[in-house]
Amino acid sequence: MTHDTATKALKGAALATVLFGLAMVLALITPLRAVFEIFLDLVHYPLDGQQGLTSDSAHVLTAISGGLLVGLGALIWGITQEVYAKRPDIGARIILVGVFAWYLPDSFGSYMVGAWFNMVLNTGFLAIFVLPILLHRQSSKKTVLAQG
Repeated sequence: MTHDTATKALKGAALATVLFGLAMVLALITPLRAVFEIFLDLVHYPLDGQQGLTSDSAHVLTAISGGLLVGLGALIWGITQEVYAKRPDIGARIILVGVFAWYLPDSFGSYMVGAWFNMVLNTGFLAIFVLPILLHRQSSKKTVLAQG
């Protein structure tokens, strides 16, 4: 994967994170609520209609989580634009530390409360950040070896 393609993929992942976070917040006051309640039911697989946004605590945690996702996406966008685009080695390290710092406690906590399927969803989300970095590194190494 070229550096330009990896940079675009990371920006796309950052934008997707922002949009998902905004959707979470908007689910509190719009018809997106039904979609988000299906998502909550999915992370507590199997789909049984038992989970939803039914308490004040669930509402505030959804608002907080959505806001954190918007912030995370904006931060990764900025790191990608200002650091990764110019110094992929440093930018990649910062992004990878950040996404693994999210992934590990989120997945562990999800598993501990019985929402094991959220670990599967988290892994897909993690991949949209990690794969562009790894694929770019791999293609860079092949280029260096071919030139050497």
